[in-house]
Amino acid sequence: MNRPDATSTAGDPAPLIEFRQVAKVYGSGLAAMRALDGVDLIIRQGEFVAVMGPSGSGKSTAMNILGCLDTPSGGSYRFRGVPVESLDRDRRALLRRHYLGFVFQGFNLLNRTSALENVELPLIYRRTPHAERHTRARQALERVGLTGWEHHTPGELSGGQQQRVAIARAIVTQPSLLLADEPTGNLDTARSHEIMELLTGLNRDQGITVLMVTHEAEMAAYAHRVIHFLDGRIADAGHR
Repeated sequence: MNRPDATSTAGDPAPLIEFRQVAKVYGSGLAAMRALDGVDLIIRQGEFVAVMGPSGSGKSTAMNILGCLDTPSGGSYRFRGVPVESLDRDRRALLRRHYLGFVFQGFNLLNRTSALENVELPLIYRRTPHAERHTRARQALERVGLTGWEHHTPGELSGGQQQRVAIARAIVTQPSLLLADEPTGNLDTARSHEIMELLTGLNRDQGITVLMVTHEAEMAAYAHRVIHFLDGRIADAGHR
């Protein structure tokens, strides 16, 4: 993919992702359900953005499109200026593999596989040589504070540690965008704040753009701005 300049002509960071009148309709005729209804959205490189909204508001559909797991019915989704909706399935998979990292509420780790091997998985898909893969996975685990836990399986780790492994797996490919879906949803308050501090640090120190869905205002407060979805539209873009 082409990489446009990192800054816009106005001197602000260039848009990393941009929705232009994005719509998503499921079904047809009387059964049609409009999950997104002409959404405009710009997220710039280096931002930390929280997304909130009630169930059925469209936030999950938007995240699926941003993560190249779904395509819009109308409008345009641009990633670094590239119209994603024009890419075929294989090219969307390449974008996902090389530019995006994912963190989920349920951790999604392989239970019988060590922390190190879990973190190596995205690099296996990218056919990274074994030695490099091993080194980068160890570095990612160190970055999330899990040095010494490389050979433990998920069953031997606490919930907070499992989420740290999941974050290490998401950042081992050095993504431009980290998509976090309720990353603290399965954690207690103390561990939730630890995870949020970790995400904040990755955003601040490594420049990883973070887009996080959450139901918790206390967690959303860590973000630079909060976007609120309602009835398939953005009710508040959270401009500061």
